[in-house]
Amino acid sequence: MKQFNGNVKKYTFSSFFVKIALFFLFLGLAYRLFSSSLVQFSPVVVSDDDKINLPPPPEISDDGFVNLHNYTSQNEECNLFIGDWVPDPNGPVYTNTTCYTIEAPQNCMKNGRPDSDYAYWRWKPRECTLPKIDPKKFLNLMRDKSLAFIGDSIMRNHIQSLLCILSQVEQAVDVYHDKQYKNRRWSFPSYHFTVSVVWAPFLTKASTFEDDNGVSTDLIQLHLDELDTAWTKQYKNFDYVIIAGGKWFLKSAIYYENNKIVGCHNCHKKNITQIGFKYAYQKALNSTLKFITDSKHKPYIFFRTTTPDHFENGEWNTGGYCNRTRPFKDGEVELIDIDEMMRKVELEEFENTKKIGSEKGLSLKLFDTTFLSLLRPDGHPGVYRQFHPYEGKDKHNAKIQNDCLHWCLPGPIDSWNDIMMEMLFRA
Repeated sequence: MKQFNGNVKKYTFSSFFVKIALFFLFLGLAYRLFSSSLVQFSPVVVSDDDKINLPPPPEISDDGFVNLHNYTSQNEECNLFIGDWVPDPNGPVYTNTTCYTIEAPQNCMKNGRPDSDYAYWRWKPRECTLPKIDPKKFLNLMRDKSLAFIGDSIMRNHIQSLLCILSQVEQAVDVYHDKQYKNRRWSFPSYHFTVSVVWAPFLTKASTFEDDNGVSTDLIQLHLDELDTAWTKQYKNFDYVIIAGGKWFLKSAIYYENNKIVGCHNCHKKNITQIGFKYAYQKALNSTLKFITDSKHKPYIFFRTTTPDHFENGEWNTGGYCNRTRPFKDGEVELIDIDEMMRKVELEEFENTKKIGSEKGLSLKLFDTTFLSLLRPDGHPGVYRQFHPYEGKDKHNAKIQNDCLHWCLPGPIDSWNDIMMEMLFRA
């Protein structure tokens, strides 16, 4: 009996563990069935009429270039021109030792400027990210195209920045320049891309009588209703155009319409009516934009707003200087009356033209760099428009002309190209 009872106990003990094992086995199977049902039925069912269209991946050609036609901006609702300057520890994509097209007056590092913090800021729109311009992508986007910068020396400053950025991929070939090097054209042979700068500081026909230092021997004669053929004759050759007026309209001038004198600005002649530069600026921009909208040729147009200067305690010819070393923050500075007046004229003419241009198939975009430029008093050459300006001089007593309008390279104007590329991608 004892032996029998012992066998029963062993059987009972073994069956207990079998039941436990079976319990966990069925529990595992139940969990697997439950989880698989979740995986099977949780996705959204999409009908044939309601398919989700995902953007295709960028096509890559045999030479490794990306097909940019499939790229779209993710920031289409963002205003690129409202933002702040933020520190950029990575710094510029080029320096004065890696770019050979920087003209001497903007080559601040070579000219001995002792600080370099001005090159370590980037423009950041408040509502989106703004990547730095990718030179290879830009060149691919511009393949078989032409780009022109039409205006004054700020345009020359801008194109130098772009050439320096693009030189990290391919060096531009200088294919044309006039005697004074004011009108120039470069080519990027691998991309069949040309970029030009066209000297037309008034955009309209003008006779000027001054030297390279801005010293005048007579009043400018400005024809407000006749455009400068330096750019109009080439206009049909350009696929993309950046165009602007500028500070030249502040100079003393006599104004003509229909080849007759209609007034002047700061001319001090008793027999000529003083009508001020605002009248001339509005007329000139109106004539320019009318030509653009009426033309059968429809390039992509960037209309750039005025660039404020940062002269303090005087003007360029009266001892004004700019020696700040950091950007302003929003609210720390305001546009002076003259810049505000110019900007108002620009916005009025742009808005009046935009609707007409759209109806005629013109892509006209506002390149509104005024505010972001206003915040950068630290980015100008100042006295370092000259090579080591204090060498052999008493630094405290030396009278040296400052440049507080143009930009050091590298410098703040590089961000203009970041914005330009983003706008092109949006298009």
